[in-house]
Amino acid sequence: MLDPRNHSGLELLQALIDGALPPPPMAETLDFRLVSVAEGEVTFHAIPTPQAFNPMGAVHGGWYGALLDSAMGCAVQSTLPPGRLYTTLEYKVNLTRAIPPGTKAEAVGTIQHTGRQTAVARAELRGLEDGKLYATGSTTCILFDLP
Repeated sequence: MLDPRNHSGLELLQALIDGALPPPPMAETLDFRLVSVAEGEVTFHAIPTPQAFNPMGAVHGGWYGALLDSAMGCAVQSTLPPGRLYTTLEYKVNLTRAIPPGTKAEAVGTIQHTGRQTAVARAELRGLEDGKLYATGSTTCILFDLP
C-alpha cells in the first residue's frame, strides 16, 4: 500500500488513476473520476445522474461543490512532498448555469499558490461536448506535516 509518508501527493494521485489505490467512495457515489494529474493541475470527468438531483429534479448544488472541491484539493495535493497533507479551510463555488442531467463534464483544478502553511487553488467545470462553463470555484487549504 502506498503511504503518504513515503510518496508525494502527485504519486498518490497517479496511483488512483492507475488503479493501485481504490477511488474514494464519494467519487463513485457522485459519479466522478480523476482522469489526469500533473504537478499543480488535475482533471476530473463527471456525469450528473439522478442520484445528484435535488427535489426539483435539477442537479443539486452540492454535486458541483463536491466535484470542484475535489479538483481544487487534488491540485493542491499534487504539489505536496512526502509527509505533507492538506485540508480545505474554505471554498467558494459560483454556478454560472444549470448543468443538464447526463451532461459529460470536466472539472479542471489548478494551483495558484503553494506556501509553507497554505495553498490556494481554483477550478472550472465545463461541458466536455459543448464547452460551456457551468461553475467555477476557489479554495484555500491549510498544509501540515503528518504526525
